[in-house]
Amino acid sequence: MKQVEVLITAPMLPSVIDALEREFMVHRLWEQSDPAEFLLAAGASIRGVATSTLFGRVDSRLLDQLPNLEIIASFGVGYDNVDVAAAAEHGVVVTNTPGVLEDEVADLTVGLLIATLRQIPQADRHVREGRWIEAPFPLSSTLRGRRIGIVGLGNIGKGVARRLEAFGAPIAYHSRSPQPGIPYRYYQTLLTLAQSSDVLIALVPGGGATRHLIDAEVLAALGPQGVLINVSRGSVVDERALIAALRSGTILAAGLDVYEDEPRVPQELIEMPNVVLLPHIGSASLQTREAMGRLVVDNLRSWFERGTAITPVPGTSNCPEQQ
Repeated sequence: MKQVEVLITAPMLPSVIDALEREFMVHRLWEQSDPAEFLLAAGASIRGVATSTLFGRVDSRLLDQLPNLEIIASFGVGYDNVDVAAAAEHGVVVTNTPGVLEDEVADLTVGLLIATLRQIPQADRHVREGRWIEAPFPLSSTLRGRRIGIVGLGNIGKGVARRLEAFGAPIAYHSRSPQPGIPYRYYQTLLTLAQSSDVLIALVPGGGATRHLIDAEVLAALGPQGVLINVSRGSVVDERALIAALRSGTILAAGLDVYEDEPRVPQELIEMPNVVLLPHIGSASLQTREAMGRLVVDNLRSWFERGTAITPVPGTSNCPEQQ
């Protein structure tokens, strides 16, 4: 398959790039001195794209410059970095990397929740800055007795729920429809879930359908002892409304791994003592990221060897087995 030309839109793990270069003729878009000129000259030769949820959006403008593109292999379980509707119009299959990162993200979600409630980063700073000698660290909130509301009960959401069951926390959820065989209480609206929860965990995909799903009204419903955890996409939460809610005491605290304008985090959040901030590391262990990278490569290999993708996303697959 060395004759198949694949475009990588932005840097990936060296192991992923090495694996791609062993099998395909690879072009690194970010290394081109003039990307627009490169696409004009070589765009018609590109049959595959490897991209990432963190960098390198693939939109209709780029697709128009790749007239013979067959597949976009996206690094990440979310794929809001790809204009799926435009890909479908161009007859391009889109794949993602599910099944290899759910446990990692679920682990981190629970860790972020505990860190937010027990103020672990703040306590660490208290020791490092020598303030323990002056005074004990203030008492924190607790996970004990808290009602957990999960927004989006996909594979990651189920993993988070299973982990939190071990803490004895009652769990409820909201999604587009109730799921059969699930022991947790279902709420038809996000607002009623927030009203009945002490912790709200966002685990829905990004995109227009979920933009600012968690807004000022939902945060007010969560209440003054409420905690928001967001490990999904920054666009899911109205960031200005969140800042206002934290400032006013409308909610107690927040733990965030994602932001609306990454990697730029609002200074207001950085300065708040009741917020734990992470740099979008939900799946960012070396082992998990390498597994995700292997699936990117495997999807491209499968497509060009057999004409089928391993993990096509809904709405774009023209694989025979999906028709």
